[in-house]
Amino acid sequence: MDEPTASLDPLIESEVYEDFTRIGKDKTVILISHRLSAAKLCDKIIVLNNGEIIEQGSHADLMGTKGKYYEVFTLQKHLYT
Repeated sequence: MDEPTASLDPLIESEVYEDFTRIGKDKTVILISHRLSAAKLCDKIIVLNNGEIIEQGSHADLMGTKGKYYEVFTLQKHLYT
């Protein structure tokens, strides 16, 4: 899915991701999103830069390495708090 919630308000977006988690259980789903709050739902996150993989892992792993994912996630988080 490519940016499946881009035009939705936050309440509907939350419902969509709840359904996404339920429906995608035990399946492979590829989700493309610039909103990293959505990436937290994924088992494996792949961070691309200019078409190359620069980081990959779980949300916790990537936050722990404090690389590009951490940088962008933290920036987005501060926009909402």
